[in-house]
Amino acid sequence: MLRAKVLLVGPRESGKSVLANFVSESTEGICSYSPTQGVRILEYEKPNLNGNSKGAACRFELWDCSGDQKFETCWPALMKDSHGVIIIFNPELPSHLKEIEMWYSCFVQQQPLLDSQCLLVAHHKPGSAGDTENLSLAYPLNKLKLIHSNLEEDPEDVRMEFIKYFKSIINIINESREREEMSIIS
Repeated sequence: MLRAKVLLVGPRESGKSVLANFVSESTEGICSYSPTQGVRILEYEKPNLNGNSKGAACRFELWDCSGDQKFETCWPALMKDSHGVIIIFNPELPSHLKEIEMWYSCFVQQQPLLDSQCLLVAHHKPGSAGDTENLSLAYPLNKLKLIHSNLEEDPEDVRMEFIKYFKSIINIINESREREEMSIIS
């Protein structure tokens, strides 16, 4: 079975745990806000995600990382062997827009990850204005795939965007494995 490790990072109170629970179909702690201490790992199995006829299942480890920078000394250990990074932020908070550059720098640029292995999620909390659709991000964030998540209005659209992202991660892992196998053969 193919395994993929994906980190969910971003500023405090941006909705990382809510999205991790939603994507992994977990109901853990769904009702009240409780800051993540360090990291929380959710396993999510998706059969037949890579679309081939073999129907190989894929197990995703969703590492819901605390947005508290007091855990910064743990970040290198969290990053080890990760296949993707999802940066989640609240687009209505100007401080989050500044902070996501730091998250991108630490978790994507300092690792051997491609921009295609990163997904930016502007998470709209329940009852928020949601008029931030034309969000302008500075370089290099403007090169990344950006999705807007509103679990009240369009949960299935959000789920489909995550599935597309997970499929792209699987393709990257498979291509990397094939290159490795070819280098051994030749």
